[in-house]
Amino acid sequence: MSQTEAPPTAATEGDRLRWWTELPVLLLVYAAYSAGRLMVRGEVSTAVDHGLAILRAEKALHLNLEHPLNRLFTSEAWIGVPADFWYASLHYLVTPGILIWLFRSRAVHFRAARTWLMTSTLIGLIGFALVPTCPPRLLSPGHGFVDTMAQYSSWGWWGGQASAPRGLGSMTNQYAAMPSLHVGWAVWCGVMLWRHGRTPLVRAAGIAYPLITAFVVMGTANHYFFDALAGVAVMGLGFLVSRRVTRAADLVRARVRRAPTAGSVRPRRTSPAPASTAASSIVSGECQTSAGERIPRQRKVSTGPGGGPGARSSDAGDGTAGWGLPCSSEAESLGKAR
Repeated sequence: MSQTEAPPTAATEGDRLRWWTELPVLLLVYAAYSAGRLMVRGEVSTAVDHGLAILRAEKALHLNLEHPLNRLFTSEAWIGVPADFWYASLHYLVTPGILIWLFRSRAVHFRAARTWLMTSTLIGLIGFALVPTCPPRLLSPGHGFVDTMAQYSSWGWWGGQASAPRGLGSMTNQYAAMPSLHVGWAVWCGVMLWRHGRTPLVRAAGIAYPLITAFVVMGTANHYFFDALAGVAVMGLGFLVSRRVTRAADLVRARVRRAPTAGSVRPRRTSPAPASTAASSIVSGECQTSAGERIPRQRKVSTGPGGGPGARSSDAGDGTAGWGLPCSSEAESLGKAR
């Protein structure tokens, strides 16, 4: 019975992951994301024009959800204050938490999930550079929006300028609204919880988290409805591109491994065995298999004539004597006697 290798299990795949190699990659991408937001601020007038164009398009399509949600959040503190905490904190906590959970408990899926998140984040940076957008809270008061982060700033750790800590509002790009990566990252978290969660409660959280986040970013006047849709689209595009990124990374890794290092010695090639050896007879005990013969036949080498060391196999008879069966002459005599 032939033995086959067992397929790799989650444990064997997970053993290849090392946190000291994964963490610097994630920190590097996040640093690039933060620096990119600061570098692509754009002109204020251009950002305001983009914001007003989005608002007009939503009103034309009757998709202006920001105004009713913003009025609700500003009039009801019991809704507005938790929403501000949600917007200012959870994307810094939930996203890394799910990455750690995948790394520790779902190691087989970690690499694909991490690549998807990083690829989508870099695509979002391209959106910030191409379409700087003024969020609703920074439009003139005549447009009917109230900055809930500023209204409830005494309740939390953020300041009146942005969701950043007090005094650090000038260090963020407040015109990086299109797409909404708050919603995009929440969608990624929701997909991870739904696909890899084992309880109904975890899967329900995977549905609720991105939906609540979408309402929060609009009710706090930090994003338009189209910003939220763009965040979902960025995650979808990132998912498609991440497969190619993974393949490219695998090709690079394979080439690096195949590249000869300095001082390495190539293994010597062993020549195949000569054909005469493969065709030689195989002898085991008293059974001899000649070349071209598949079923071994019992042969005993006699010491009489034709049974010397140089005798041929045909000289030893047809092998019936070795098995205790009558030879051909004995069979004829028995037949005549009957």
